[in-house]
Amino acid sequence: MIKTGPRLLLGPVCLSLLALAPLAASAQTLQEVLLRAKPAAVLVASEVSAEATVDCEGQQVTGKAAPLRETGTGWVVHPSGWIVTAAHVVASSQQASPAVDAMLRDNAVKASCLRLVLARRGLSAGVRPDVEEEIARQLTARVVPTARVRVDRVVAVILPNGRRLVSRVAKYAAPAAGAAMSGRDLALLKVEAENLPTLPLADSSKVKIGDRLHIIGFPSVVMTHELLSTSQLDASVTGGAISGFKEDVSGQPVIQTDAAAAGGDSGGPAVNEQGGVVGVMTFVSKAGGESGGIVQGFNFIVPASAVRDFLKNTDVTPGDQGAFTRAWASGLEAFFSADYTGARPHLAEASRLLPNLPDVRRMIQENDERIKNPPPRPFPWQRVGMTLTIVGVLGCVISWGDWWKRNRFRVRPRDIARLLDSGESGVVLLDVRDSDTFRKSPVRIRRALHVPAERLAAGETSLPIESDRPVVAYCT
Repeated sequence: MIKTGPRLLLGPVCLSLLALAPLAASAQTLQEVLLRAKPAAVLVASEVSAEATVDCEGQQVTGKAAPLRETGTGWVVHPSGWIVTAAHVVASSQQASPAVDAMLRDNAVKASCLRLVLARRGLSAGVRPDVEEEIARQLTARVVPTARVRVDRVVAVILPNGRRLVSRVAKYAAPAAGAAMSGRDLALLKVEAENLPTLPLADSSKVKIGDRLHIIGFPSVVMTHELLSTSQLDASVTGGAISGFKEDVSGQPVIQTDAAAAGGDSGGPAVNEQGGVVGVMTFVSKAGGESGGIVQGFNFIVPASAVRDFLKNTDVTPGDQGAFTRAWASGLEAFFSADYTGARPHLAEASRLLPNLPDVRRMIQENDERIKNPPPRPFPWQRVGMTLTIVGVLGCVISWGDWWKRNRFRVRPRDIARLLDSGESGVVLLDVRDSDTFRKSPVRIRRALHVPAERLAAGETSLPIESDRPVVAYCT
């Protein structure tokens, strides 16, 4: 058979159409991807507090110091309560600081004794700050040596619906010695919960400079903004691209990105446009000098490959989905396909499994509104595209089959020339051009027997050819 002309493209065209069909059917908008990912981000708070019991002027009193709290972000890697965050977010619970402990101890002693002393001296109301500070200093010097102080360290996880869970640190990769941060700046937390939203790990070895990503977190600048309400815990999303591949001072790989980040984003997931975790936010860049402010556009994440290695030899299997993740994904898929009635039960199930999530609540409200007041039905690009793809594939298959049927016995001219030149072939050549074409054409085929087409059409079969010899016919 000979593949000639445009028919050479039939195979590649058919295969391309078949390959593109599932892509068109499964395409997700960026909004859908981020909505799927957001519920898996959690607020992580590492708290160190102290309680002191002292003998204050003949009376035993107990007081607590205001806890020192450091917040960051984590994300759920397994629905059974396994959470990944940055190690430096929970460092205060793992590494005791003598200076911090001493400060908390002094504050606890002051809190336990100062109020009693001020009340006994009639200074509990309207006392000058300098007087209060002097009394506190005297108390600290006198009662601290005999105080009984207990220091508590707690790592709490706050889910997006406001639920607070105490966690234990199951695995901890401390920053490298002498370095504030490290490429292994990772910690694994465990909370008692089920069916939590999860995020899958992407393959960070395949990312390229310029690939888009988004950081999900709880930046302190937003959480403590004086003009924003703190009654709702809702993660923020910033976008950017991968801008470099570096190593930290301990030689561990980190990925540079220009996506904005701030204090509180540490430990947050950096997701690609398919919703997979490319890496974990680890550290930002600060300006030199006295200002020391954050310089945006030069932030760094621990690659997902390091996270995958970190999770080895643990009880965590990345990629497992819980009931919430399945219900939430199904609800969003139906919603963004304009199947609002079909989305309702999935969104309701997601809300039942994890009540009061801000994103779920908003989607339920918007979905119900669209059921009551359906928007103009958009042009069904996806269905039209699928239909055209199927028609195109069928057309290609039919055209290719017809071409194959008509050309299955065609022989290449060079093969015939080779056989004739060898002198070993028993092939009979028939020139079946009609008489008029044969007469006008200067082309004559060597050793060919001219049998006009009109004679063959008339049913002439008396040709001087042995029945066991192969016959090749030539026509235009």
